[in-house]
Amino acid sequence: MLPVKDAESVIFNLINSLKLKENREKVSLDAAVGRILAAPVTSKLDFPYWDNSAMDGYAVRYEDVKDINPDSPVTLEVVEEIPAGYPPKVTLKTGQAARIFTGAMMPEGSDTIVIQENTQKEGNKVQILSSPQPQECVRHKASFYQAGKPMLPLGIQLGAAEIAVLATAQCTELTVYRRPRVAILSTGDELISPNTPLQPGQIVDSNQYALASAVAQSGAIPISLGIIPDRPEELKSAIARAIDSADMVLSTGGVSVGDYDYVDRILAELGGEIHIRSVAVKPGKPLTVATFANSCLYFGIPGNPVSALVSYWRFVLPALKKLSGLANNYQPVFVKAITRHDLRAGGKRETYLWGQLYLVHGRYEFALAGGSHSSGNLINLAQTNGLALVPVGEKLITAGKEVQIMQVASPLYSY
Repeated sequence: MLPVKDAESVIFNLINSLKLKENREKVSLDAAVGRILAAPVTSKLDFPYWDNSAMDGYAVRYEDVKDINPDSPVTLEVVEEIPAGYPPKVTLKTGQAARIFTGAMMPEGSDTIVIQENTQKEGNKVQILSSPQPQECVRHKASFYQAGKPMLPLGIQLGAAEIAVLATAQCTELTVYRRPRVAILSTGDELISPNTPLQPGQIVDSNQYALASAVAQSGAIPISLGIIPDRPEELKSAIARAIDSADMVLSTGGVSVGDYDYVDRILAELGGEIHIRSVAVKPGKPLTVATFANSCLYFGIPGNPVSALVSYWRFVLPALKKLSGLANNYQPVFVKAITRHDLRAGGKRETYLWGQLYLVHGRYEFALAGGSHSSGNLINLAQTNGLALVPVGEKLITAGKEVQIMQVASPLYSY
């Protein structure tokens, strides 16, 4: 069995040799959310585009207002009103001011804004009641971004903030990595779909739905291939189709050491190179990782539903993020938290216990899910957003102690 960190390193190194990053496509800005940039972005525009006012008030020449005190205000002639979106038409001269609104262009000759709270208007005159700082409330052209310089690097995921930046820069078409295609299949004669009447000895296949949902949440494209019976030829045919049609394959079941566990043998027959067969982790010890000549990456994960999802969160999702083209931030996120409950493990394998991660007064706390922590108990996995890590060699972390938590969703907030 490989240690968890060694297995993670092997998986990440395999992705370096895959060809997905050669597959790029153009998308419009309104279809770019969630996509990964495949080329750095620059703009021909400065930002701000021109000097503009950060506040409602009056554009002035600093020399005219620098020596004001409460006993000696200065009165200026208002020669223009400049709403946002309209170019100024007048160049300010000594003793003049322009009424200006937030976001409006600064008129020529002005260099400072006096906010309206520090003024008193009388007809076409304005009394300045206190001295501003030089260039106060002026947003200068190119002070946020200079045209031609790097704006966004390749390998980042585009969210709302990045989309806003691109819109501002008038970048309406982007080069992104294509979304990875992930084939998903469940193996086992005992499995049935949720819409099939349940018979004694049968098990409803939840893995197909859980993994397809998780893959879709990651931004990749799930290809659900359904349930494949424990018959070697049918399984081999299904796996071959999956390898040919996808960048990554996820199969559940058939990777242990039982009489009906055929996956590793079939992968070898199909020309796969097997890099991992098991990992010193609980749940999820049986883990097969293989690669093929067409660069497909294969994960054979356990069939028990908790083991399947924990294996996905710990090993598959980080690999899928890197495969998607993310340059950074694809590794699992761990935070330190205080556990509210005792955490128990066997001590021989790195153990992950599921539950809820809370942020309480700026500090993380972890609540262990109730009920049995069995790899077959899917019920108490609901609402999990964190996995508490009990390291190899430890059998008990008592309540109130600090523990490492792997985040699988956003923490809950408690005030």
